[in-house]
Amino acid sequence: MTGPEQNPAAGDLAGRDPDLPSSILFLCRMNAVRSPMAEAAARAMLPRSVFVSSAGVRPGEADPFVAALLGQEGMADKLHPPRGFEDLDDAYFDLIVTLAPEAHHKALDMTRALATTVEYWPTADPSSASGTRDQIMGAYRDVLNHLKARIRSRFLKG
Repeated sequence: MTGPEQNPAAGDLAGRDPDLPSSILFLCRMNAVRSPMAEAAARAMLPRSVFVSSAGVRPGEADPFVAALLGQEGMADKLHPPRGFEDLDDAYFDLIVTLAPEAHHKALDMTRALATTVEYWPTADPSSASGTRDQIMGAYRDVLNHLKARIRSRFLKG
C-alpha cells in the first residue's frame, strides 16, 4: 500500500488533522531501525504534500530485518541508507518526532532557538530481539504497528 488509490487516508485531506505539519523528521539513534520504519509508514499514510524524512543522531548500518519487513509491507521503495542528522540537506522541520532518549536530547538541543515542535514517542528497539527469524520479525512488526498507530492517532482522524 503505497499510493492514495490503495490508501484512501493518504489522499484524503479532509480526514486529516488540521494541524498537520508540512515537514516531519523522525529521529532515533542510528537511523537503522525505528526512524526508517516511521518514515516509510508516514510516507505511505500521509498526504504527499507532507515532507517526511528520517535521520539518526549518528548513522548506523542498514538492518536486514527492516528491509525485509518493509518489503513485505510494500514499502521497500521508501527505505534509504542510514544517515545522520548532519547528512540532511535541510535541518529545519515543523515537527521532529524522536523515538529514543538520546535522539530526544539531541533534538531539544538543536531546536533551542528554532520554532520547531519536538515530540517524544518512546519506541522499543527490536534489534535486541532473539529467537527464530519469525520471532525476530514479529518484534520488528510490533514496532512498525506501534509506529503506524501513533501516526494514525496523531495525524489522521477516524
